[in-house]
Amino acid sequence: MDEPLLSVASLHALVYCERLFYLEEVERLRVADAAVFAGRRLHEEIALEEGDDAIERLTFESEDLGLRGAVDVLRRRGGELIPYEHKRGRAAGKRGAREAWRTDRVQVAAYALLIEEAHGCRVVEGRVRYHADGVTVRVPIDDALRAEVAAAVRRGRALRVSVERPPVTSNERACVRCSLAPVCLPEESRLGADPSFSPLRLLPAHPDGQAVHILEHGATVGRDGEQLKIRTREGAETRLPTADVGQLILHGFAQITTQALRLCADRDIGVHWVTMGGDVIGSLAPGAAPAQRQLRQFAALTDPSRAIELARKVVVAKLESQLRYLLRATRDGKRTESVERAAATLRACLRSAAHAAALAELLGHEGGGAAAYFSALCELVDEALREDFVLDGRTRRPPRDRVNALLSYGYGMLYREVLTAVIAVGLHPGVGFYHQPRSAAHTLALDLMELFRVPIVDMAIIGAINRRTFDPREDFRVAPGQVLLSDSGRRKVIETIERRKADEWRHSVVGYSLSYARLIELEVRLLEKEWMGEGGLFARFRLR
Repeated sequence: MDEPLLSVASLHALVYCERLFYLEEVERLRVADAAVFAGRRLHEEIALEEGDDAIERLTFESEDLGLRGAVDVLRRRGGELIPYEHKRGRAAGKRGAREAWRTDRVQVAAYALLIEEAHGCRVVEGRVRYHADGVTVRVPIDDALRAEVAAAVRRGRALRVSVERPPVTSNERACVRCSLAPVCLPEESRLGADPSFSPLRLLPAHPDGQAVHILEHGATVGRDGEQLKIRTREGAETRLPTADVGQLILHGFAQITTQALRLCADRDIGVHWVTMGGDVIGSLAPGAAPAQRQLRQFAALTDPSRAIELARKVVVAKLESQLRYLLRATRDGKRTESVERAAATLRACLRSAAHAAALAELLGHEGGGAAAYFSALCELVDEALREDFVLDGRTRRPPRDRVNALLSYGYGMLYREVLTAVIAVGLHPGVGFYHQPRSAAHTLALDLMELFRVPIVDMAIIGAINRRTFDPREDFRVAPGQVLLSDSGRRKVIETIERRKADEWRHSVVGYSLSYARLIELEVRLLEKEWMGEGGLFARFRLR
């Protein structure tokens, strides 16, 4: 099969940063930030303003050159064809001696070579218009520049068949304005290699769009143009622009039309179906992850030594979070004997887990620590509320008390959030390193959940109980041997966890602030770096 042609725009990315080229052209990752949209508007304006000497924008392709692309503007001046590129930014060089950036020289030269082949003439010059400072720079299409284009094409072809992602560029300034910095995380890679490095936060503090929960039985989500239309059984309607929606969660028997599903898929909005008890039934994940990321994941996580190393990090982080939460929440009052015993057990489990040589051994230490933690967790509930909000250990299916009912629903929400992040990063959620396949749940999502149970669910739920958020009568349905949430109870848990996800927190390792929702995505990306030669930061954040 013939090798696909490289786009001329991809050569611009390649010369700027090989990692950027690889992420966009091989792993098919693209982020349309404000600069990208501004560039699109500029080209639309150019198309309206061009004069009579401009030739209609054409797409050129060449098997011999291995390139395809559409030049911004092609003009004929003095009998010669001249390709023009339009850029939003400023030209290189000093005032009075402006020149084109190397990336732009290679790009306009590539267009020149395509035009030569298509028109059978020699193109001796290209031009780049820089709109920020209103200058047009001439670019001679000489032999050296032609050779540079050919070398860039060869390098692009080589990278395209490789499963190894190129390293982060040594030019730190190139990363600051890169649209893919939130995906690449170059500053975090530098911090992993050099603990003294002070990273900038290039990752936005909050995810794009909000999570929208459809809780009412019989509600239907439809489409109205570029909006999602939510209609209740009584006929009440709410419209939401897709730009404001990050995820759509359908609870129980809520429905969605195929037109609305198509709109969500086109706008990269995840759709999740969950039971009334909060368990995830299934999800729509727009797009498909290229194989390179998952091939690297499979190779890394099927290595037993790598798996136990990552599992130790996760278990140690979880046990330490449980210990710190118990101690922090009881530091202002008299610490009970129950909390002291639990803390002693957690410390012992921590020491043992840090040196565990097998997964079965690690599971034992984690289980011992969890039993001690949940035996003392009730001590964190206001004493005046303990008659209604008693916690006698951890019970799951079914939960046997109100606190377990709240925690179980919160953990279900957390699982969905982690699963969404894993899929968004492009990893396979079913290939993990700690949990063993035992149900429909995805093991990698279960592995990563352990990092966030305490900070996102436990702390939020216990805090809400103590603030009298939950009514022990109205928000629960008590039956023999089980306690379930009522409709009002589910709404309150969702509100509690969504607020917690939006809270900003200063990361204890990278040193910048971000929301808990964004923290989940960050940890998934830091996990991927563990087998990319850029590790060292995964599972290191801690409660203070």
